[in-house]
Amino acid sequence: MYERERKDLVETLKSKGIKNERVLDAFAKVQRHLFVPDIMKQHAYTDVALPIGMGQTISQPYTVAYMTEALDPRPNQKILEIGTGSGYQAAILNAMGVRVFTIERHHDLHKSAVKIFDEMNLKIAARWGDGTLGWQEFAPYDGIIVTAGGPSVPENLRKQIAVGGKMVIPVGDKKIQTLQIISKISDGQFNIKEVPYFAFVPLIGKEGWKEK
Repeated sequence: MYERERKDLVETLKSKGIKNERVLDAFAKVQRHLFVPDIMKQHAYTDVALPIGMGQTISQPYTVAYMTEALDPRPNQKILEIGTGSGYQAAILNAMGVRVFTIERHHDLHKSAVKIFDEMNLKIAARWGDGTLGWQEFAPYDGIIVTAGGPSVPENLRKQIAVGGKMVIPVGDKKIQTLQIISKISDGQFNIKEVPYFAFVPLIGKEGWKEK
């Protein structure tokens, strides 16, 4: 089901500059229509963000692909995702053979994503909580991917990156952010690459935007 649409989406991603074959293979496999509300299924493979409730979205596939390519996760690496949302990004990472840990602050979205993971038999560790604090129990991580935009990089997340690991995080105001690709060279030493003009929902938490 939707196999043709997934192939077309992969071609769209290629045309926009995504080159990593492992990322493209994951997009060919993961069924995005399972992660969107029924009323949106006809648009599941269009390269746009879609609402999933609670003021949250399932990110545009190109954005998911770009961030995943920037993170460049390898099989069996430990990756922490901040902002489970629909669960689609976690499923893409899972399809790439990594060990996924994901945190969502909205309880209903957390429950919905876990239900999809269970139905698809995906081994993904998911919890409900404040993602800006990370998940210390399983740190350090080879990669951290943050799917919401914060005013700055949370210190807890910075500490939980393994030396040699990476974090991909949008940083800016609530309307537009710059994607920071942070490589941890050693404890306290980071290399940062910045890519402008991204727009994400706000990263809310103790080390993010404060909830009103």
